Amino acid sequence: MDSRSPWLDDDQQDLWQTLLTVVIALPAALDRQLQRDAGISNFEYGVLARLSTADESTLRLSTLARLCDSTLPRLSKVMDRFEGRAWVVRRPDPDDGRYTLATLTEAGRQKLAESAPEHVAQVKRLVFDPLTAAQRRHLGTALSRIAATVRQELEEG
Repeated sequence: MDSRSPWLDDDQQDLWQTLLTVVIALPAALDRQLQRDAGISNFEYGVLARLSTADESTLRLSTLARLCDSTLPRLSKVMDRFEGRAWVVRRPDPDDGRYTLATLTEAGRQKLAESAPEHVAQVKRLVFDPLTAAQRRHLGTALSRIAATVRQELEEG
C-alpha cells in the first residue's frame, strides 16, 4: 500500500487491532479484579498509588490529574468518594491558594496496601509473565514513544 494512502496497510491494521484489544480489554480486566477483590476501580487504585509515591503523599489536584491521565472533574468525583471514606484530605495549597492539595491518609494507605497484592499479581499475569525480558524492554521503549506523542497532542489541544 502506498505511504500516502489514507488506509492502514495489513501489518498496521493487525498491530492496531492488537493494540486496541490491550487498550480496551486490559483496563476492563484490571477493573474486574479490583472491583471483585477491593471494591475500587483501576483508576481509583492508580490515584491512590500516585499519591502514595508523592512527597509527603501530597499532590496538587491538577498534577495528580495529569499523572493519572484524567480530567479535573473526573478526579474531583473520585476525591469526593475518597474523602467520604477518609482515604484522602483536601486543602488549599498554602503556596498558592488557587490550587488544591490532596493528601493520602493512613486509611488510604491501608486501602492501597490491602488492594495491592492481588492487583500486582494480576498485572504480572496479564502484562509481564507473557513476555521475555527483552520483549519487556522493547515494549517499554515503544510505549514510551507512543505515550510521549499522545501527551504532546493532548497538550497542544
